[in-house]
Amino acid sequence: MKIILFVCTGNTCRSTMAEGLFKKMLEDLGEKTKGIKVISAGTAALKGQKASKNAVRAMDEKGINLKDHRATFVTKELTQEADLILTMTSNHKKQLVYMEPKAKEKTYTLKEYIGKEGDIVDPYGQSIDVYKQCSKEIEESLKVLIEKIIGKN
Repeated sequence: MKIILFVCTGNTCRSTMAEGLFKKMLEDLGEKTKGIKVISAGTAALKGQKASKNAVRAMDEKGINLKDHRATFVTKELTQEADLILTMTSNHKKQLVYMEPKAKEKTYTLKEYIGKEGDIVDPYGQSIDVYKQCSKEIEESLKVLIEKIIGKN
């Protein structure tokens, strides 16, 4: 099984939305995505915290339920289990590689991995429109990720 780990700060917005979106995309592709497990965590997550209200709202509009999500703190063990670690910012990437130097070869920012520059900006505490924009940016990046991992449909 291939494990893909999405990482942000609190695991209540960006990585949570990325996990939900990517799981749905893989599910929609069916059989050829079997064996891919998607998880998320945060570098400063408070274990058990719910997804932010606006992240839940933004994902509801896409038919993705984040109501049962509970934040997970990223650990050295999680980084060791993952086959690919995709962070929302370069700072998250630096934090993970500092925590687990052996993860350097499999840790990228989401945009870096798909050949683009920049970070996914944190929508925390912002309006629903900012969350929707963030969700759209993540989703566009994940479409490229799907092509890179599975190939063109």
